[in-house]
Amino acid sequence: MKTEKTPRGFDHIEFTDLYGETCSLQKSSLATEDAIWFGIDDPKPMVMAKDAARLGVPTSKTTGWVPYHIPKEVLITTRMHLTQDTAAELIPLLQKFVDTGDITDRLIGGRSWVFKKLRQLCNLPPC
Repeated sequence: MKTEKTPRGFDHIEFTDLYGETCSLQKSSLATEDAIWFGIDDPKPMVMAKDAARLGVPTSKTTGWVPYHIPKEVLITTRMHLTQDTAAELIPLLQKFVDTGDITDRLIGGRSWVFKKLRQLCNLPPC
């Protein structure tokens, strides 16, 4: 892990995930409450080769994934913006993973409780 300050003086920790993608944990500049940014820094969208032509992606590949260019004018949010309260709710789930390799042993309606909770915390619609 690499620790540094942003140009505006906020703490920034960089690390790589299992797939070698650059991720970060950064103190937010949000003025109304303490928050952090957490997640992958630069998305690398991909499309299936069989769908590439239909989506306007030139490729000679016929199977697998191919890169999908996102125009600079498009904003894709890849990092979660977490408050202290949200981070506190995630800590027990992450600790369970550290201790056991699992994230929950509670299932609700066939769906994992943790995914339901994460969707709720991130204000995402239900599946």
